[in-house]
This record gives sequence, structure tokens and C-alpha cells, in this order.
Amino acid sequence: MSPNPMSPRLLLAALAATAPSLLAYNVSPSPTFLNQALAVALWGWFVVGSAPASGGAGRGVAALHLALALVLAGVCWSWGPGSLPTGLALSAIGLLAAAGVMAAAGAAAHARGDTASVFADVCTGLAVAGALNVGIAVIQVFAPELTDGDWIATSGLPGRAVGNFRQPNHLSSLLLWSAIAVVALVELERLGRRAGALLFAALVFAVVLTASRTGLVGVVLLALWALADRRLARPTRLLLLAAPVLYALAWFGMAEWARLSQHTFGGAARLAAGDISSSRFGIWQNTLALIAHQPWAGVGFGEFNLAWTLTPFPGRPVAFFDHTHNLPLQLFVELGLPLGTGVMAALLTSLWLAARLALRAEGSVGVARRAAVVMVLMIGLHSLLEYPLWYAYFLLPAGWLLGYAAGSATLPRVPGASRVLVSGGVALVVGAVLAVLDYLPVTSIYNASAGAAPLEMRIARGQRSVLFAHQADYAAATTEAGGGGLAPFDTATHFLLDTRLMLAWAKALAAHGEIDEARWVAARLREFRNPGSDDFFAPCKDAPEPAKLPFQCETPQRLRDWRDLVR
Repeated sequence: MSPNPMSPRLLLAALAATAPSLLAYNVSPSPTFLNQALAVALWGWFVVGSAPASGGAGRGVAALHLALALVLAGVCWSWGPGSLPTGLALSAIGLLAAAGVMAAAGAAAHARGDTASVFADVCTGLAVAGALNVGIAVIQVFAPELTDGDWIATSGLPGRAVGNFRQPNHLSSLLLWSAIAVVALVELERLGRRAGALLFAALVFAVVLTASRTGLVGVVLLALWALADRRLARPTRLLLLAAPVLYALAWFGMAEWARLSQHTFGGAARLAAGDISSSRFGIWQNTLALIAHQPWAGVGFGEFNLAWTLTPFPGRPVAFFDHTHNLPLQLFVELGLPLGTGVMAALLTSLWLAARLALRAEGSVGVARRAAVVMVLMIGLHSLLEYPLWYAYFLLPAGWLLGYAAGSATLPRVPGASRVLVSGGVALVVGAVLAVLDYLPVTSIYNASAGAAPLEMRIARGQRSVLFAHQADYAAATTEAGGGGLAPFDTATHFLLDTRLMLAWAKALAAHGEIDEARWVAARLREFRNPGSDDFFAPCKDAPEPAKLPFQCETPQRLRDWRDLVR
């Protein structure tokens, strides 16, 4: 299979897979929004450029679309009868729809005569992205003084590579996808074995630089692929089996380098950490308690953080978690056991059918299908410890990969499928552009330039945003410019309750005469033991008489469900 270097489809695949991971520039309040918007737009263009004249799907793709539809139903329930703000609901609906388009596009690739070539184009993009991110990782660890934040992000974790996503686990996931893509390209004869082996080794080394524990799990999966897939060429299987050895050698080498050069290797700090789970065991235990309390309908899509924060957990993890860091638990706690089980069953059915097709396929198409399944397994395993699928730059390609792996090549072709897919791709591009335009007014709240309008006017303008009004309401709730009312808390509290917002909320409730509600919020804030609240609770130690204690020092007079505080 010889690549066409001038293929527009290859260029689109390379841009979609690469550009979002290279964009270091970001504008507050979101450190990843621009990366995600770019991913939506570029994957949309890829759909437009790769749509076949006709298309099909299959039971596996139908199961995937069913899973997305069930989650969509959960979003609508949490938004309509529930209390999820409109902006957060519309954002979730848009990304679910985008994932559905990507899954359909992946399945439709089998209606083309160059089915394996389409997959190879995507792998080429991922391989290029991985190679460039190896360079970024090396600079962040070995030459951090060269990072400027605009072209290469500065790592906030000494001795660890975080990529331009600014998250080591995200960089690790991308690098592992790239490693699988390199193996597929070698097997498809798009990449020479020697060059492929060198790039594969560099990618494993960069995974070590992230010091991501999920990265180690992914490296082990690479070796398991070699054991399970006997149809891979022997040199390829040996390369995959060598992945854990390469990882161990790189880890040992980095530890020795750090010791001899008096530099920091982030992996050593990770090993020395007392809690190997990084509070995941604690948050999972709390999540199970929430599920037991609301097993049928759950707390509502997007409401985990609010429900968990406002529920008494005296021994809770002290970080502010907005996700359970486990995909099944997240679905069960937010959608309820019946609907969450339905989503998981549909996803596993889609993956199972994809695996069956991959095992039956021969030749280059078989290589492509099996590699796609391994990529989905990789991001699935990471979703048991993180939440990468909550980010568009992972969700959309994962949707395409599972759609490709589960798509049937034997179903009757559907006339007009090209127009539908092209329309869906264009919708992704237009939606991304509109989302960026909607985001810009909110950025002026947090990034005021010379001669900017007063904060009150900038907040008011941001509150008219369709998708990001909650960010403007956060500013209104936590600054004097907001006027001190309770209305901003109706939306801001549904995104992420942190120390600053909880302090402001408790004070606002007390100022409006809702004293016991204020006591409840203060009591939950105390459980986090955050230094940012020390001044707030200081009077509780120094007050001369119990009768003169401020509200934050008093115990709530009655137990409350978290929904009691949702207006």
C-alpha cells in the first residue's frame, strides 16, 4: 500500500490528529477549550473530505449510536426536569451529536474501495502528532527554560511532560495512540520497520516522561496485543513485547539521570506518593455511596460535582473532583443504574461486535480493524482511571475508530449517505466556529485589556453567552461586581464548586437570610480542609462566646439533601 503524499484526505487527517495537540495558546477561563474547538472543526473537515458516495453501518455501529442516544436522553432529563444549566446541557448535546457523526463516518469508510487506506491516513496523522509531541515532552523535561506558554506549554509539574494539553495523562493517551498507529503503519507497509521501531521507542520513552500511571497500563496493553494477535508479523510482535522492557529501561535511565544531574524526574515523585491512587479510591467510595442513595435516576448528568460536594463526607478526598475518574461509575452515579447499565451494555456490545469483525477480517483491512480495536481498548482502559472521553480531542477520534472497527463491509449501500455525512461534517465546523465566537465575550472577563469596559459590563455581556454563561456567573458570584445576589449561583455551582465559589455562596446565603443553608455549605467546605478557607473559619477558634459565633462556626440545624440547595 503506497501513500499519496498529496492526498487531501491525508492532509485533513494529519491536521485533525495533530493540530489540537500542538496548540499551546489558551485564553482563560478554560485551558483546553480552544484545543477542543479546533479538534471539532478539523475532524469535521476530515468527515467532509473522506465521505464515500454511499454508506452502511452494522449492528456494532447501531449499538454505539444507541449508547450515545441513551446518554443524550440523560442529558435532556437532567436539563429539562432537572437543574442542569442550558449552556452545559447544549455543550454535552453538541459533543454527543459530534461523536455520532464521527462513528457514522468511521463505519462509512468501509463503503470505499480504499478502506484500509482511510485508516492508514488517520494513523499517519496520529503518528505525526506523536512524533511532534515527543519533542515537546523532551523540551518540557530537559529544557523547561525554553517553554514560553504560547508555543510550548510550561509544565506545572516539575520533571514531568504535560504536552500542550497541559495534562500528563492526556499526553500519555495521545502517545500510546501514536504507538499503535506506528505499528499499524508498519504492518500496512506505510512505514519502514527500522523507522517504525525508532519512532515506537521514542514514543514509549515520552510516555515515561509523563510519569503517567495510566501510561504504564497502556504499555502493558501493547505487549498483550502482541500475545493475542498472532497475525502480526514476527518483528512487529517482538517490538510490541519489548514495550514494557523499553519502558523499564527508560524509567531507570531517567532516575539515574536525575540522581547524577541533581534534576527532578517526576516519576520518582509519583512512586514516593503515599496514595498510589491519587485519591481515586476515596472518590470511588464516595461515588458508591451516592449511587446507593440515588440508584434509579442518579444525580443527573453533569451534576456529580455538585451532588458530591454538598453531601456530607467527613473523610472525603480534599481535591475538588468534577468527575469520578471511572467511566462506568460516572454513568451509574449520574444517569442511575438502569440507564447507566444500558449505556455500558450498548458500548460493550459495540466493542464486542467490532472485535469479532476484526478477528474475521483478512489482509490490510484485518490489520486496520484490529489496530482500531486496540486503540479503542486503550482509551477505554484509560477511562477506568481518568476521563479522556470528556474532551473532544479524544472523544471524536475514538468515535471514528469504534465506528470504523464496528462498521460492516457487507451491508447494502445506503444512497445519499454522502450528503448526510458531509452535512454532519459541515455542522461540526460551523458549530466549532460559533462556539469560539460565543466564548470570546467570556474571556474578556478574565483577561481585561487596556481600556476594557468595567467589570460589571463585561460580566453582563458574558452572561448572555449561550454555552458559557456559567463562567460569567462564576465571576459575578465571586466578585463585588456581581451585586451580591443569589442568581449567579444557580448556574455557576453546576460547573465546579471550588473554595472561592463555596465561600462566596455561603456568605451570599447568609446575607439573604438563609442561615441554615449557609451553615450547610460552610460545613461541606470545612470537610475539604483547604488552606484558602482558613481565614473564613478562623473566628471559630477565637470567638469568646458561643452565642457570638458566626454562622460558619455553627452546626446546621437539620440534615439536607444536596438538591435542597438547588434553586
